Amino acid sequence: MAFIADRLSRIKPSPTIAVSTKAAELKTAGADVIGLGAGEPDFDTPDHIKQAATDAMAAGKTKYAPVAGIPELRRAICDKFKRDNGLTYTPDQITVNCGGKQSIYNAMMASLNPGDEVIIPAPYWVSYPDITLLAEGEPVIVDCPESAGFKMTAAALEAAITPKTKWLILNSPSNPTGAAYTRADMVALGEVLKKHPHVWVMTDDIYEFIVYDDFEFTTFAQAVPEMYDRTLTLNGLSKAYCMTGWRVGYAAGPVDIIKAMNKVQSQSTTGTSTISQWASVAALDGDHSFIPEHNKVFKDRRDLVVSMLNQATGLTCATPEGAFYVYPSCAGLMGKTTPEGKLLETDEDFVTYLLETEGVAAVHGEAFGLSPHFRISYATSTDLLEDACQRIQRACAALS
Repeated sequence: MAFIADRLSRIKPSPTIAVSTKAAELKTAGADVIGLGAGEPDFDTPDHIKQAATDAMAAGKTKYAPVAGIPELRRAICDKFKRDNGLTYTPDQITVNCGGKQSIYNAMMASLNPGDEVIIPAPYWVSYPDITLLAEGEPVIVDCPESAGFKMTAAALEAAITPKTKWLILNSPSNPTGAAYTRADMVALGEVLKKHPHVWVMTDDIYEFIVYDDFEFTTFAQAVPEMYDRTLTLNGLSKAYCMTGWRVGYAAGPVDIIKAMNKVQSQSTTGTSTISQWASVAALDGDHSFIPEHNKVFKDRRDLVVSMLNQATGLTCATPEGAFYVYPSCAGLMGKTTPEGKLLETDEDFVTYLLETEGVAAVHGEAFGLSPHFRISYATSTDLLEDACQRIQRACAALS
């Protein structure tokens, strides 16, 4: 349609949202479907956070907030960075956004000129390339296979940098793999980046607190302090704090990029809900004891899913260090035939087969840039996960 902007032809709707929507539609129609597509904790928002929102409304804190976020929340974010990451930021280095996705969008719109390149390790979160494209940049996808732990090596980064490179995006722990970069991994990447002063780092730390097996989280500016002035650190309240629907993300970095991001936001959303921001102050400043309690449940679920998937014919599944996803390989099933006679040629063929025959909704690996894999979120009940894995085992065994 000629009326629609050409730039929209560069992007596609989010495949993860599409899978969740499809699963919900099938359930509504009466189908027995287990949705494993959504990256959303099944735990409710803790009561003290909800109470803070109620208190804010009762106190009349319901007016417009500053574009950059209420001062109390920006102060709480500065305190969080100091407490958890050993990083010093001032409130004018903080911007509060409508979820982590808007933080990325604002940064790209504020910094990319047509043709600027953004290095994105694959597998990647589905929105990184499309937001880059929408901002008229060019995604440079670098394969990071399972043999490399699904992580970018220093050599792969060096090979990807060109004079047009503006950003490297790092997501640790990762969506979709759960792979996490150690401090040593970060330092090695930093040694490369020090040689290329035109390249900045955007580090997406949204799963910072969801790590297992004594893994020690390190953010990039913490591991490579020499890169502090070229690093934009992104985080948010969605995952560890179980606040997906509250829509609060934030970013910290040099004042100039934060001002530019606020300029973009001032002409789009203005900012996120004031009520959500007051709840976020309580989340950051309050009791965090629920996080390790949730992580114990997540770890048990991870171990269950990894074990059961590795027992399925033709599947292999690595054990992730963090987040709440697994990214099993279905390479052993490619070329097999379903009971209905359909040849499985791609990971999308496989997840379609799973949904149609066993009612399990997962996301195909091509959506994340590395095939043949698929992503399962284990942020759902243990009983449903066990049922889903039994169905997957049954579906794999039925192939010939």
